[in-house]
Amino acid sequence: MDWDNARIFLAIQRVGTLRGAAEQLQIDQATVGRRLAAMEKSLGARLFLRTPSGYVATPAGELAISTIEKMEQAADQLQRQMQGIDERLCGVVRVAATDTMAKHVLMPAMQQLYAVHPNIRVVLTTSTQVSNLTRREADLAVRSLRPTSPDLISRHLKRLAVGLYASRAYLERLGMPQPGNALAGHEVVIYQRAVSSTQIESLCGESIANARVTMEVSSGLMLIEAVAAGLGIGELPTHIGDAEPQLVRVWPQRSEPYDMWLVLHDDLNRTARVRAVADTIVAAYTQLTENQPT
Repeated sequence: MDWDNARIFLAIQRVGTLRGAAEQLQIDQATVGRRLAAMEKSLGARLFLRTPSGYVATPAGELAISTIEKMEQAADQLQRQMQGIDERLCGVVRVAATDTMAKHVLMPAMQQLYAVHPNIRVVLTTSTQVSNLTRREADLAVRSLRPTSPDLISRHLKRLAVGLYASRAYLERLGMPQPGNALAGHEVVIYQRAVSSTQIESLCGESIANARVTMEVSSGLMLIEAVAAGLGIGELPTHIGDAEPQLVRVWPQRSEPYDMWLVLHDDLNRTARVRAVADTIVAAYTQLTENQPT
C-alpha cells in the first residue's frame, strides 16, 4: 500500500473533509481527492461516504483505519529512531507550549539558544491543546500536567504557583475583596471551560459563586490582558503577575502550586539538536525566580 495515499486517508478520516485534510498535510485539495480515488481503486472498495456533514468511513474504511494507523506508528517510530542517532546541531525542532509560557520563558530561552546554535530552527506552536508527541506534532512540549505514556520522558522543570490579581484601576473602583464571601460584589475573569474547568467554580480556593463573570478567555495572555484592563480579578502565575506594574496581588497569602514538566519522546532523547533545545529550556526554568518554595 502506498504510504502517501494511506496518510491522506488518515487525514480525511480525522478531519472529515478534503479541504481540511489538504490544509493539514499542506497540499492542494485536488491532490487529496486524486489520492483517495487511487487508493479506493487499488483496494477495490469505497472507503468513505460523502455526506452533507463531511466524509464518513464505510465499513471497508473502518476496517482500514487500524491497519493504516499501525503503518503511521511504524513510520513515526522509524523517523524518531533516525533522529535519535542524528548528532548534528542543526535542523528543525518542534516545541509546543501555551502562549504564556512561550512569551515569558521560552522566548528569552530561544534567544539564548540562537546565539549558541544559530542553525537550529525552532518551530513553536502555542496552544492550550496538548500536542501529541507520539504522532510527531511536536518534539518537545512544556506542560503543567505530567503525561503517563511509557514512551515519553518527563523532566520536572519547576514548582510554580498562581495567585489572585487585579488592576489598580479595578481596586480603586470596587476595593479589595473580603475572603470567605465568594467574591460578593466583585467581578472575575476566567478561562473558558474547555481550557480549565476548575476556574468555573473557584479561584485560588475561593468560590466565585457570588462574583460576576465579565469575560471568559481561551489563553493565558488574554487572561493577563483582561485583568490588566480592569475587567475583573483573575488567577495568574505569580512570577508573571508580580512582574506586571499595573497589577496588584490580592490576598498575597493565597496561592495554588502547580508543576511544570518538559516532555519529549524517548526516541528523541539522544538527538543532539533536541537535547540542545531541551537543555536551554531547563536552564530557563532553573533561573526563573519565584516567590513560592520550589
